[in-house]
Amino acid sequence: MHLHGAPAARANCHCNACRDFYGAPVLAATAWSPEQVGVDGATQVFAHPSRSLTRRFCPQCGETMHGTNRLDMCVVPNALLARAHDGKLPAELQPTMHLFYRHRVLDVRDALPKYLDGWDGPVHDE
Repeated sequence: MHLHGAPAARANCHCNACRDFYGAPVLAATAWSPEQVGVDGATQVFAHPSRSLTRRFCPQCGETMHGTNRLDMCVVPNALLARAHDGKLPAELQPTMHLFYRHRVLDVRDALPKYLDGWDGPVHDE
């Protein structure tokens, strides 16, 4: 996979859709416009049956390359990016916020802003 430029967002997402779709309590990921993302080789796409979400994955190993959210942004899991950088996520890709914190299934103690709904509006008070 090739990523060009800087991501539009770097976040820990707590929404129900990401939790269900990626099978994790929190999805740490970056969001990119489709023009910034290129994938070499064959991939397959899984479309969520009831939400505006897709997941593109490698048919050989099953690794998720990226998903597409309701805003048509390519959502790349940070775990994949960390593996491409010897196990350490570069500072320029580290999350800068929490999204949909109202829907969290676990509390997170860090200094990042915790937006209750999306990436603007009210923030969780600790």
